[in-house]
Amino acid sequence: MRPTNKQPLFIITGASCVGKSTLCEKLFRNETEYIVMESDLLWNDMYNTPEDDYCAYRRLWMRMCANISQIGKPVVLCGCAVPKQFEYQPERELFSDIYYLAVVCDDAVLEKRMRIGRKVDDEGWIKSSIDFNNWLKQNANDTSPCITLLDTTDLSPVKAAERVDKWITKKLILCLEKS
Repeated sequence: MRPTNKQPLFIITGASCVGKSTLCEKLFRNETEYIVMESDLLWNDMYNTPEDDYCAYRRLWMRMCANISQIGKPVVLCGCAVPKQFEYQPERELFSDIYYLAVVCDDAVLEKRMRIGRKVDDEGWIKSSIDFNNWLKQNANDTSPCITLLDTTDLSPVKAAERVDKWITKKLILCLEKS
């Protein structure tokens, strides 16, 4: 089955423990105009291929999201990703647009969320999460397309979810105006 109803795809990204899963859980519980999916759902070690930017995993999710969207609602995919992992795949043509939002926060807050909230004590994991968090903040305007940033340092999960919902709604209106 080849998807024919092109919808936009929304990617919510961010470092481990930055709050994206909590935020997406809030979106999931309140969704009406879109379908929220957690990308970790299909993770398997066979997709652990950083040498090709997790190509098979991204392509799998793009096909999955395109097929889900056939009901007439776009998918919001939550997980750790960057635009280049989606934009150059053959499945890119299955979507009218792809929008990216990165959940970020201050380094000290991220480290606290990891150590206290998730009980992470792996220094390598903490460092890589902080590094990715900083990469997103420093490079969001240089990716193609650009990544919208949402700083959750001082936001509750409910407020963060409200802001993301407004961002999605605004993008959906833009898509309707373009068509």
